[in-house]
Amino acid sequence: MRSRLVRATLLLAAAALAAAGCSTGSAGSRTAVDGTRSPSPGGSARAARAAATGLPGMPPVLDPRDVYAADRPGRLSPVVKDFPSRVYVPNTNSGTVSVIDPKTYKVVDTLKVGVQPQHVVPSWDLRTLWVNNNRGHTLTPIDPATGRAGKPVDVHDPYNLYFTPNGRYAVVMASLDRELVFRDPHTMAVKKKVPVSCYGVNHADFSADGRYFVVSCEFSGELLKVDTERMKVIGQQRLPFRGAMPQDVKISPDGRTWFIADMMAHGVWVLDGDRFTTPKLLPTGKGAHGLYVSRDSRTMYISNRGEGTVSLYDFASRKLTEKWRLPDGGSPDMGGVSADGKVLWLSGRYDSEVYAIDTRTGKQLARIPVGGGPHGLAVYPQPGRYSLGHTGIFR
Repeated sequence: MRSRLVRATLLLAAAALAAAGCSTGSAGSRTAVDGTRSPSPGGSARAARAAATGLPGMPPVLDPRDVYAADRPGRLSPVVKDFPSRVYVPNTNSGTVSVIDPKTYKVVDTLKVGVQPQHVVPSWDLRTLWVNNNRGHTLTPIDPATGRAGKPVDVHDPYNLYFTPNGRYAVVMASLDRELVFRDPHTMAVKKKVPVSCYGVNHADFSADGRYFVVSCEFSGELLKVDTERMKVIGQQRLPFRGAMPQDVKISPDGRTWFIADMMAHGVWVLDGDRFTTPKLLPTGKGAHGLYVSRDSRTMYISNRGEGTVSLYDFASRKLTEKWRLPDGGSPDMGGVSADGKVLWLSGRYDSEVYAIDTRTGKQLARIPVGGGPHGLAVYPQPGRYSLGHTGIFR
C-alpha cells in the first residue's frame, strides 16, 4: 500500500509539472539539425511517466522537463558546500594532476598519481574524486575537502568511470579490455563484467529514468545501449560514417535526444535513444570532442579539438547559434562549467594548457600552463544531488 501511495504521489507531481508547461527561449540560428523532434505536450507526458517509473533506488526526478534541474547556479549539496573551489587537471603524459585555483587562474598544487591519468571523476555520493590511471591500472582517490591524494585502488584498465543513477554500482569503461565492469562504488570490488564486441568503450550518459545508458565505442565507430538494472547490452549499431570516432555523450534536458561528439566526422550525432535508430550528423567543427550543458539548461558547449573552437547549440531551437574561436588556437578537449555557470573550463590536450572561457561572451579569460597531455579535467564542486561520473554529470 505504501509503495502504491508513493507511486501515486509521484505521478500526480509529475503530471502537475507537465501541465505547467515550460518556457522555450530561443537564440539566433545558423545550422538546423535534421531529424530531431520538436517539444510537444506528449513529450512532457512521456517525461512525467519516466519520472514516476525510474530505476529502483534512483532519487526522484526534480523536473520531468529537465534532467539538469538540480544543476542551477549555487545549488551546492550540503556534502560539498564547504569544499574549496578547484579545477583538477589529469596530465596523461606526466602522471600528475594539476590543481588550479579558479579565482587566481594559478596552479596551486601538483599531485603525483598513476600512469596515464585520463579523467578526474566525482563519485556518486560527491565525497571523492577518482583519478583514472588508465595504464597504471589504478584509481587514485582525492579528498576534495583537503585536496590530498589517497592510497590507489587496483582497478584494471580504467579509461573512464561512471555511476548508476541509484548509486548501486560504479561502471568502469575498460577500453582495451573491451568490457563494462560493474563494481562496488566505494571499494571498487568487481560485481559483474560485461564483455562487449566493439572496440574502445569510453563515454556514456544515462536516460532520464536511469533505466538504460548509451556508450560510445571510439575505435570501431559504434554505439551501445545498455540496460542499467540487468547490466546487459540491449542494442548495438555502427555509425554511418567511415572512420567514425565517437567521444563524449550527453542527453538533452528533456531526456528525448542524445548527442555524441565525433572527432573524425567533425560533428555531433543526434540520436533517438529510446528507439535507438540511425542518428543524424550535425557538423560543428574539426575534431568535435566534449559536450557540456549550461547551468540554465539552454545551451550545450561543444569543444572542437582539431580547430581550437567551441560551438554553441541551442536546445529550444535545435540549432547551432555561435562559434567561439580561441585566440592563438589550441586543442580544447574535456572539462566542465563553473558552479556559477560563468566560466567554461577545457583542457588543451596537445598544448599542455587549460583554457578558461567566459560563457557570456566567449572571451578567453586565461590560458594556464599545466603538465603534458591534459585530458578530462573536473571543475569541483559543482551543483547537483549526485554524480553519474565522467568529469561531472550531475542530476
